[in-house]
Amino acid sequence: MSRLSARAIAALLLLVAAAPAALACTNLVCSPGATTDGSIFVTYTCDGEFHPTLERIPAGDHKPGEMQDIRNWSGQVVGQVPYPAHTWAVVNLQNEKQVSIAETTTGGRDELTNDEGLLHYWTLMRLALQRSTTARECVEEMGRLVATHGYRSSGESYCIGDPKEAWVMEMVGPGKGGQAGKGPGAHWVAIRVPDGYISAFANGGRITTFPKNDPQNCLFSPGMEDFAKEHGWWKPADGAFDWSAAFHPLTAQQKRYTAARVWSIFRRAAPSLGLSPDYHRGVAGAEPYPLFVKPDEKLSLDEVFALMRDHYEGTDYDMTKGMDAGPFGYPLRTRPMGFALGDTAYTWERPISTQQTGFSMVTQARRGMPDAIGGITWYGLDDTDFTCYTPLYCGITDIPASYAAGTLQKFSWDSAFWVFNFVSNYAALRYEPMIADVRLVQHAIEGDYLAVQPTFEQATAVLYRTDPELATRWLTDYSVLHAEEVVRRWRALGELLLTKYNDGYIQDEKGSPQEVGYPESWLREVVRRHPGKLKLPVEAKPAAEPKDY
Repeated sequence: MSRLSARAIAALLLLVAAAPAALACTNLVCSPGATTDGSIFVTYTCDGEFHPTLERIPAGDHKPGEMQDIRNWSGQVVGQVPYPAHTWAVVNLQNEKQVSIAETTTGGRDELTNDEGLLHYWTLMRLALQRSTTARECVEEMGRLVATHGYRSSGESYCIGDPKEAWVMEMVGPGKGGQAGKGPGAHWVAIRVPDGYISAFANGGRITTFPKNDPQNCLFSPGMEDFAKEHGWWKPADGAFDWSAAFHPLTAQQKRYTAARVWSIFRRAAPSLGLSPDYHRGVAGAEPYPLFVKPDEKLSLDEVFALMRDHYEGTDYDMTKGMDAGPFGYPLRTRPMGFALGDTAYTWERPISTQQTGFSMVTQARRGMPDAIGGITWYGLDDTDFTCYTPLYCGITDIPASYAAGTLQKFSWDSAFWVFNFVSNYAALRYEPMIADVRLVQHAIEGDYLAVQPTFEQATAVLYRTDPELATRWLTDYSVLHAEEVVRRWRALGELLLTKYNDGYIQDEKGSPQEVGYPESWLREVVRRHPGKLKLPVEAKPAAEPKDY
């Protein structure tokens, strides 16, 4: 093997730095006028090699002066913040008032990270949900928290929704020394999603210019323009202040990694726009994609599920096609994303649906019904293509045990995470046709949920008017029992796949193993690349293979 040149190594390091596996998430947010039933949807693929643990934080009343511990990723207490008089219950990333939040790490300028700040983005999200009754309050609370206690993370984008409004928010740190009392805790800007529109985020700054005198639709921290001007990242002579240009400049490779996912959501939701791929392919002078687009048709819940399962199907970047997809059209690529051959650096496409997803969610918030019924987290584990979304109502008082069990270091059939991982990892060995078996069960379960949902919620709403406590128990039982039933059915699916697709054979309807081999298109490509290696002499005829019994 030849040694890589210094230039290739440097390019490869840039690829890796631009696409950290543990910080790679995708978000979609839909305003009520953009959805078929008037829901606000907030989606989140939380991507990284980790074992998610579903959590519920109970509501609480707190005495004056009572303090809330702030812990790091290792569970160590690193500081405290005051409790408000009351905190709301939170299930995963949606609170009991139907406020939900999602994030994607944008990174931004490295020098803006402040290790002296107290609040990491994940902590900030949970604190704000405990303290907010609307999406706007959540934005304002996040701003107050970082101003008082400091922001510890790199650049982040957030999508926030409630039954009436959806907001997008971006935040960067102030650099070292920006802790409380020595400067702003963070710089941030938030914009309300216009009704009838959607927005999408995927590891790259998306907000550019924004209105300064429209507090109904735009909120922001003070002093960001002076800060950017002092560092030479913006000059008034260049025109209106551009948030992304100042704090989130993107390389061509970063555009490929981030903007391609935004483009794919928009090209599916609003094909009439004919959005060009030029920007995410790094073509010089190409315009960034709009922050908001109006979908050609209003989006239903199952259509939003489908958007989260995208691999650029039907485009020039379709990851189920070509030699790199292997003989069975597997749409995912093993990390690292970037690689170098000689002096040239390359990168795989980065789809929305990826095997690195720990959990994903589609939250639903709806006006006109009690919060306990109107707010739902449709929760899934592992790769979105292989997962099954199960409803967790925001008013529940318990969570399914298997979704909170297990560790990354040890496989367990008692852990929902590992059950879903078993199916997706095994199905990856022969994606086509195994994905058809997965989708058969996936669509049956999700279809049943969606069919039953209106009747179940109507009955629950009647009960809620007379006995809210009993209705809450009913919602809890429905959520917990159905989630555990999904895990049971996924175990059965794994057993079916292992039996049906065994040792390279595929069992037919009678359970008889059949030799299926490889697709002809792939065989032709193999022969084209190795014309003399597999070919038999002209005079020879291939003998029938002996049967093994």
